[in-house]
Amino acid sequence: MAPPPVSYSQISRAGLWNNNVALVQLLGLCPLLAVTGTVINGLGLGLATLLTLVASNSLVALIRHWVPKEVRLPVFVLIIASIVTTIELLMNAYFYDLYKVLGIFIPLIVTNCAIIGRAEAFASRQKVGRAFTDGLMMGLGFTLVLMLLGGLREALGQGTLLDQAHLMFGEAARDLKLTLVEDYRGFLLAILPPGAFIGLGLLIALKNMIDRRLAQRTAVQKSYATKPIDVLPERI
Repeated sequence: MAPPPVSYSQISRAGLWNNNVALVQLLGLCPLLAVTGTVINGLGLGLATLLTLVASNSLVALIRHWVPKEVRLPVFVLIIASIVTTIELLMNAYFYDLYKVLGIFIPLIVTNCAIIGRAEAFASRQKVGRAFTDGLMMGLGFTLVLMLLGGLREALGQGTLLDQAHLMFGEAARDLKLTLVEDYRGFLLAILPPGAFIGLGLLIALKNMIDRRLAQRTAVQKSYATKPIDVLPERI
């Protein structure tokens, strides 16, 4: 029996916030923690992952009726590996300096649990439009967390933002670098892998705090809505 259709707004909220890959599902954390030393590194890896999610979700949804269940996972992995190889070759050709910085973590996108997970759990059960939207929103949510964590680590570790922007946007983008604190000596822990763990933990704690506040506000509004008018406190 086919699962009930999911609205595009539900897909968008799930990808960006409610079921965010990095903050809720906690999938694909190895490259997230390894390369988020700067905003640009996070943006580069995030865009590569986003393109992979969009393309793999769309292709899996397109061929879902012709792939036997017994061989679906090898077929999905083959599709994902082909897409990642194409992206790797394109980055090698057009963004070589950024490609050298990201290194082994580009081909390792193939092993990202979030991508195979979305293909199996969502794209193989939905139409192409919803699968495309799911890949786009999940990829955007993942990219935003990469950039946010990269910005946090870069600001604390180097006292800058958008350092080495020319690796992605060309020589004209060198001037995009922002120096937050002059003569800042840096905070080494923020640059090292333990700093990535601490930074991600802070982001997860912040999201949980916001969710709890929103849930409390919604509960209060519902309680006021169900009370008789004569019980509500008078407003001055």
